[in-house]
Amino acid sequence: MEETLREIGMIARALESISNIEFKEYDLTKGQYLYLVRIHENPGIIQEKLAEMIKVDRTTVARAIKKLEINGFIEKKQDANNKKIKKLFSTEKGKDVYSFIKREHEYSNDVTLRGFSKKEVEVFINFLKRARKNIEKDWEFVKKGNKRNY
Repeated sequence: MEETLREIGMIARALESISNIEFKEYDLTKGQYLYLVRIHENPGIIQEKLAEMIKVDRTTVARAIKKLEINGFIEKKQDANNKKIKKLFSTEKGKDVYSFIKREHEYSNDVTLRGFSKKEVEVFINFLKRARKNIEKDWEFVKKGNKRNY
């Protein structure tokens, strides 16, 4: 079990490190590309839903959104019915960078799964989704201020 989480962590850190280096020329740093992708793929998403989707706290999302907005990648628009709600959208600059991010993601995905058969990829993805669903329960529990019993 311990080895499984270490391997997942090493893969995630390696891919994030590569992305942070390659996206630096676009002024995207420290995982901001992830927020931009989710906003682009879910136009009009609100911060709270974005936080849930990425599995981070609202403060982390707020910082990333502020930087993306300052750098012109996204914009906030008021909801027509509720002025307190701010919806997030990609700008033209964000849309242009999204296509590069998408190509990088597809390339990294291909490299990561090189040598796997289609069936192995399918099984692997299903295992990862099951693992994510398992941990989501604890994430929700802890996010609400609770402590897990080890």
